[in-house]
Amino acid sequence: MAALLTVAERAECLPALDETGWRAVPDRDAIRKIWKFRSFSEAWGFMSRAALVAEKLNHHPEWTNVYNTVDVTLTTHDCGGLSALDLTLARRMDKIAGAAEVQKDHSEPVACLCELHAKKGA
Repeated sequence: MAALLTVAERAECLPALDETGWRAVPDRDAIRKIWKFRSFSEAWGFMSRAALVAEKLNHHPEWTNVYNTVDVTLTTHDCGGLSALDLTLARRMDKIAGAAEVQKDHSEPVACLCELHAKKGA
């Protein structure tokens, strides 16, 4: 079973993840990141590559995909919060995502390209 991150591990590792767009999830011991890709195909490709990494780690994200947007939450369910597995998967996902846009302000609604296209056509 995975162990929760210690206070020292959190202080050492979480600030660097915050700089890349990972944010604490309110009322949970979890981190979240939202990527916006150029297309659905790029978003799906990211998810496919991330799924292979997650399967190798035997650690699976909570995620949603709407068109070009992928919204990911990481937490380790068997220990009830953040573990080293979450840090590893977050770093690997960051590498896989490449130059995708990151929505750093999670208070904003998550909008995908299809919604933006619909507004322009209205």
